[in-house]
Amino acid sequence: QGEGARAVPLAGHVGFDSMPDQLVNKSVNHGFCFNILCVGETGLGKSTLMDTLFNTKFEGEPTQHNQPGVQLKSNTYELQESNVRLKLTVVNTVGFGDQINKEDSYKSIVEFIDAQFEAYLQEELKIKRTLHSYHDTRIHACLYFIAPTGHSLKSLDLVTMKKLDSKVNIIPIIAKSDAISKSELTKFKIKITSELVSNGVQIYQFPTDDETVAEINSTMNGHLPFAVVGSTEEVKIGNKMVKARQYPWGTVQVENENHCDFVKLREMLIRVNMEDLREQTHTSHYELYRRCKLEEMGFKDTDPDCKPFSLQETYEAKRNEFMGELQKKEEEMRQMFVQRVKEKEGELKEAEKELHEKFDRLKKLHQDEKKKLEDKRKSLDDELNMFKQKKTAAELLLNQAQQAGGSTTLKRDKERKNMLFCVVLHKLRFHLRMKVCVRTRGCTFIRTIPSCLIDTVINANRS
Repeated sequence: QGEGARAVPLAGHVGFDSMPDQLVNKSVNHGFCFNILCVGETGLGKSTLMDTLFNTKFEGEPTQHNQPGVQLKSNTYELQESNVRLKLTVVNTVGFGDQINKEDSYKSIVEFIDAQFEAYLQEELKIKRTLHSYHDTRIHACLYFIAPTGHSLKSLDLVTMKKLDSKVNIIPIIAKSDAISKSELTKFKIKITSELVSNGVQIYQFPTDDETVAEINSTMNGHLPFAVVGSTEEVKIGNKMVKARQYPWGTVQVENENHCDFVKLREMLIRVNMEDLREQTHTSHYELYRRCKLEEMGFKDTDPDCKPFSLQETYEAKRNEFMGELQKKEEEMRQMFVQRVKEKEGELKEAEKELHEKFDRLKKLHQDEKKKLEDKRKSLDDELNMFKQKKTAAELLLNQAQQAGGSTTLKRDKERKNMLFCVVLHKLRFHLRMKVCVRTRGCTFIRTIPSCLIDTVINANRS
């Protein structure tokens, strides 16, 4: 009616009242997907609660909690109940709260959520889209596990939820709530709600616009955060087997609303508001991400005069702006390149000039050294020639002297030798003329060597 449509009566049955049934059949045939993000410190029972919620045992590899940072581990399971198929993805934050410095613990979670939004946006922007068969990995619900301290929220909890409230539907729950008494639990819930409000943290509120679920959702909004206990062990209570946790002092029944809020969480999360969580993720959180991303890319719904214009015009305007910036940057780069080339040419010319100067200096130095060596060589050649001349003159004089005085010298040498020989003979004759004592038969005789014997010895020595 607001758009000018007229209401007209029908004369008979047409059949479009079966559209809800058609939608149901189509949805059932296609199947559903639901993605849950479990955020909380190690040891708060996140995996156990997931097993309890879906009444199964999710097989998974044990995770190590010695990582330097927070890592998100995703596991997808195919579930079927009656004729409805559900593709469930459970994302666990491994190592959350284990580090000494927890300042950046939320960043990995935010980046993971944005990555799923970006993947869906890229699929939407494709020319040939396959959204009907695309596996939607966007996080539909975030179960934030709060430690049952009984005092107040930790700074890590407040900072993380504040960073996530605009990106995902946060449902706070108090894990292992059987660790504190009922009175402490009531005060703890009030304290948590007060701190969330005072810090501006927006948690998911169950919708009250649908009349069929408005009453129950309004009531359950007052029970947030849910205090839950998870267990897959069955204990016999009376005549039936129930999921429970046994303690020395008693038994805590998981599905007993007097013991914990597990049933309330299951009703609100799965049986009543699962589709609303999916719709809220698409229409609110994803649209916010999409709008911000397109605005960053330069797309707008209105022009500067607040008049709407088409996507083609926006694309053309953005393309022209981009091409202008590209040409401007290209011109700046060209000018910068020319400037750098000129600077490099100047540097090369200066270096070439320095090399030429250095070459000239070395060439001049080489010529000076060469001239000195040639002068020295000439001087040595002159000295060598002079020495040869002196040697030749000396040899000539020596030969002449030898030829002129050779016979006189030989005669003089012969006379000198004869004189020396005579002196030697005289001394020898003197020594040989001494007396010799001869001992014969006990008597001693002194005899003189004969002169003839002496002459014989001298002649033998002379020969």
